[in-house]
Amino acid sequence: MDELILTKPTEKYAAEITAYRKEFIEASGSMDGCGSLRRIADPLEWIADTERKSKKETCPKELVTATLFLYIRKSDERLIGMIQIRHELNDYLREYAGHIGYSVRPSERNKGYAKRMLKDALPYCKEIGLDKVMISCNDTNVASRKTILANGGKYESTVFEPEKKVSLEKYWIDLS
Repeated sequence: MDELILTKPTEKYAAEITAYRKEFIEASGSMDGCGSLRRIADPLEWIADTERKSKKETCPKELVTATLFLYIRKSDERLIGMIQIRHELNDYLREYAGHIGYSVRPSERNKGYAKRMLKDALPYCKEIGLDKVMISCNDTNVASRKTILANGGKYESTVFEPEKKVSLEKYWIDLS
């Protein structure tokens, strides 16, 4: 089984970040848990933006503080996925998106990486003081639903997000 690590974005992974972004754009994929990566092409600029949003004193007022991790396969230093952990919920996050967003590189899907990445990230959630986390997925995203359920997710409800015009299933994972 491949050894994978969660690590914060650094210049060391700039080429992998660029390739990850390119793969998602070419696949017309949703870049959940990637912060501003769709909008910011320069990996160093994106890393700085991600770092700024990770500190309460530099996070834009309209956002919540969030920590973003890269999920790196150690054997080849390949960026497999990204997961963003929001330290608190604002009204929008409480209603629709939750504490956690994640994605797995299109070419690395269906290998169990999302389930492992979420499992590996949950201790950090507890470390920052969260007793439970909310996580949502598109109601048609069977793989994400399975990932959440495999990590102890308990279904709460399905809500319609009017801006993106999607139905989202909301789950809670108890960390106690």
